[in-house]
Amino acid sequence: MLPEDAANRDLANGFHLRVAWNKYRQMYVLKPAGGWLEVLRIFETEHISQMDRFPNRFMVLLIDFDDNVARLETAKARIPDRLAERVFVLGVLSEPEELKAQEGSFETIGQLMAEDCQNEIDIIWRHRLLQHNALELERLRAHVRPFLF
Repeated sequence: MLPEDAANRDLANGFHLRVAWNKYRQMYVLKPAGGWLEVLRIFETEHISQMDRFPNRFMVLLIDFDDNVARLETAKARIPDRLAERVFVLGVLSEPEELKAQEGSFETIGQLMAEDCQNEIDIIWRHRLLQHNALELERLRAHVRPFLF
């Protein structure tokens, strides 16, 4: 997971805490990129070649949408077609801080996200600040659920 900032990193860490009960599950939360465009730049310059080398690697790009859902298409346009099935773009519609103010700590929210994925339900993911992720989440679950949960 490549997070945009510390808030997204904390969401990812919460998610990771929920799935880390099994030591055979490999999931890494990378250091925050410092902006959504930096997420894309780092993905392009550092991770595309690694994904080409390791065909079983998946990548989740965690960005703030800043109330602009078109950002998803902008991000997806920078993902090579050959990797499109293994790269996912997720994030809070506005900023994670708004979600935190409504739902609790970032790590707790991340754990709830993981629980929803594990149990194939959409409680936290139906939140108005997360529901725009539905199609990406469906794709993600289809690919990673068998080995992550």
